[in-house]
Amino acid sequence: MHPAFSIIFFTVVSGSGYGLLFLLGLGIAIDPQLVGRNHALIVLATGMAFTAAGLTSSLLHLGQPQRAWRSLSQWRSSWLSREGVAALVSFAPLLALGFALWHGAQACAMRACALMLALMAVITVCCTAKIYTSLKTIHAWHNAYALPGYLLFGSLGGAAWLWALSVVNDAAAVLSRYGLPALVVLLAVTCTVLKRGYWCFIDTTRHPATAESATGLGHYGTVRSVEAPHTEENYLTCEMGFALARKHAARLRVIALVLFAALPVALALLALALGPAAPAIIYAIATALCVTTGIFVERWLLFAEAKHVVMLYYATDRA
Repeated sequence: MHPAFSIIFFTVVSGSGYGLLFLLGLGIAIDPQLVGRNHALIVLATGMAFTAAGLTSSLLHLGQPQRAWRSLSQWRSSWLSREGVAALVSFAPLLALGFALWHGAQACAMRACALMLALMAVITVCCTAKIYTSLKTIHAWHNAYALPGYLLFGSLGGAAWLWALSVVNDAAAVLSRYGLPALVVLLAVTCTVLKRGYWCFIDTTRHPATAESATGLGHYGTVRSVEAPHTEENYLTCEMGFALARKHAARLRVIALVLFAALPVALALLALALGPAAPAIIYAIATALCVTTGIFVERWLLFAEAKHVVMLYYATDRA
């Protein structure tokens, strides 16, 4: 599939934003005193900015952005519509939690708002992932790895930025010094295991459809293309059959692993090992930037390595 920058930016930035909101909501739901009021408001505003920026970017991918509101009416059958509805609904507990924090509401009220925010963050990211996993015609997306991947990478981006914000704001010293670096290490390792499993899956398996089943001529024997359907590229070959050389894919996979896993794990472990003596602000910001860049590369590959089954009509050997 053609990797459109607007969609990649949307899934990466909004995913990290929802990961940030999920972790904040979960922390406040467990203990409202775990995160200071001012720090919680800053994290909340940052998460809202990330999600709003991502959602705005997704509108640029539409042919008629001014008609985007119409997509909300198809929530009964469309995951895209459900995603839009969930994204809008998630702003309600976000603003409610901000109001509760600003006015110093009771702990039970903050816990309720925070729990609802964490839940809506998970639901929204799940809806985003289901847009792709529901497409049975794209083998690279219609599998058991895609949905956990969106959730884990969103959580990893959120954890990295939460660590950076906590260090910059000098908030929750024990959490920012030990808890968040350890969480980054755990999520980075988990994402690595899942991603390597995903790459192995798409390298060793293929869509059950074949040229024979795609053309309906299988009962005559093996189907092969004599010549291309047309002499020039068209929309389908550009959008559905984006070509990425195997050697480039392998190189980009290594770059992604280094950026979202190897470097963040090394930086987080250094921060844990050095403790108070570590230049935490440098490690935390560097980790957040590495993780975000690595997820951009990973998400670009997620689109670039995916092929639509329609490409079987164009004499491709696999879909």
